[in-house]
Amino acid sequence: MRAFPILALALAALMSCPVMAASPPPAETEDAAAPLPAWEQLTQAQRDALIAPLRTRWNDNPDQRARMYEHAQRWQDMTPEQRKRAHRGMKRWKHMDPEQREQARALFQKMRGMSKEDRDELRRQWHAMTPEQRRQWVEQNPPAEH
Repeated sequence: MRAFPILALALAALMSCPVMAASPPPAETEDAAAPLPAWEQLTQAQRDALIAPLRTRWNDNPDQRARMYEHAQRWQDMTPEQRKRAHRGMKRWKHMDPEQREQARALFQKMRGMSKEDRDELRRQWHAMTPEQRRQWVEQNPPAEH
């Protein structure tokens, strides 16, 4: 089995759960700016350290395995620009409070089946709403349980 699909699965799973994100393995040199080696040059201990959080998450959540694998496949198919946007979105998500997350889920689910024009219109309306109007909108358009 090639290492890339395993690494992609590990990265996608870690990225989909910011709390699980691990720090990169230590560089071989003292220079902190030195680039990290390619997968093939990592030691087995470094590879294990990268994959350990995924292994635990995979084993602890058998009902989520298909979703985790699907995320890994999608991550592999993304362009570098799409990956950058995904990282920005994950960073924003990490800093949202629970109410903001619920609103984001509701908006995402509502926009999912809309045309670009309809999404743009809803986005324009959303930005014009007061916080109370947004809460009411989410009550009328609740996100599905996650």
